[in-house]
Amino acid sequence: MTWLTFRQFRAQAITALAAVAVLAVAYGYTGPHLADLYDKSGLRGCGNGPRCLSLATAFMKSLRADQVYPALFFAGILILLILPAVIGAFWGAPLVARELEAGTYRLAWNQDVTRTRWMAVKLGLIGLAAIATAGLASLLFSWWAGPVNAAGGFPDNLGQFTRITPLMFIAQGVAPAAWAVLAFVIGVVIGILVRRTIAAMAITIVVVVLLQFLWPSFIRPHLLTPMRATAPVTLEGLNSMLVSSSGGVAVAVNQPGTPHLPGAWVLSNYTVTPTGKRFYLPGTASSACAKGSPAQCDAWIAGQHLTQVVEYQPASNFWQLQWLETALLLTAAAGLGGVATWRTRWLLT
Repeated sequence: MTWLTFRQFRAQAITALAAVAVLAVAYGYTGPHLADLYDKSGLRGCGNGPRCLSLATAFMKSLRADQVYPALFFAGILILLILPAVIGAFWGAPLVARELEAGTYRLAWNQDVTRTRWMAVKLGLIGLAAIATAGLASLLFSWWAGPVNAAGGFPDNLGQFTRITPLMFIAQGVAPAAWAVLAFVIGVVIGILVRRTIAAMAITIVVVVLLQFLWPSFIRPHLLTPMRATAPVTLEGLNSMLVSSSGGVAVAVNQPGTPHLPGAWVLSNYTVTPTGKRFYLPGTASSACAKGSPAQCDAWIAGQHLTQVVEYQPASNFWQLQWLETALLLTAAAGLGGVATWRTRWLLT
């Protein structure tokens, strides 16, 4: 049964191995030079002072001046972001759906090998292949991006890509392997329920992408209790003021006069009045912010004795969050694997 599974899966295995080999060449060739640039930047062992921030900014500017490093950085994120959906759709969804659609299950499940063993071997071997593929890709990218992580993350128009923020978190560490095996099992279950290969593949992609989108908002923030930082809102801090559509005022972190949270994942950022209530800009036409200049508005806000409140996960929580998320995802994958085995054993004829 093991040999048969390997023969049926060898095309996918060879494709995955070739893709990982390409990544190994790309990151293996450029990685040592990236590490050398980091060593020459003076950042190693520097700390978090103003001088180190200046060195980190100069290091990142030198990387952005070379088109190769930004391309490899964002390509790595993209590959590891879509990899679970690809594995779920192309490895998981057809596993049983193809047998049901073609009618070959009548032969496959009436041999000496029981349905339970058939499913256990398939799930076990291909699940391990999913873990190995995503794990190796994540290992390569995490090693390559080490200097970028140490410098505080890659700056982009969308923000600071530190490794604990949602897009980077799923592309580094051990979590990508867990996401890959969960997506694979999700595809198997959907294939069993839908019984049509193409439809199962499409549904699997939608389900996995939706889960990846919702997870950082509804699950990951609650794995560990977030920390809280407060600071008085000053006129200097208001240079980086952000105003929501409802009129709520927030001040960007890591700016002069604001909390310094290098590498943190900011979960919420708002201001409160001296009584503890959230502050919103007045909407009346006679208010200082409606009638006056931006400078007058800032001066009025600074005079309200507001406090900035930031809830965040510090950069030091990266590995703890990684292992907690991995354990939760692997538990879910094991449960869904049990459901797939039970469904195959008892409900398919």
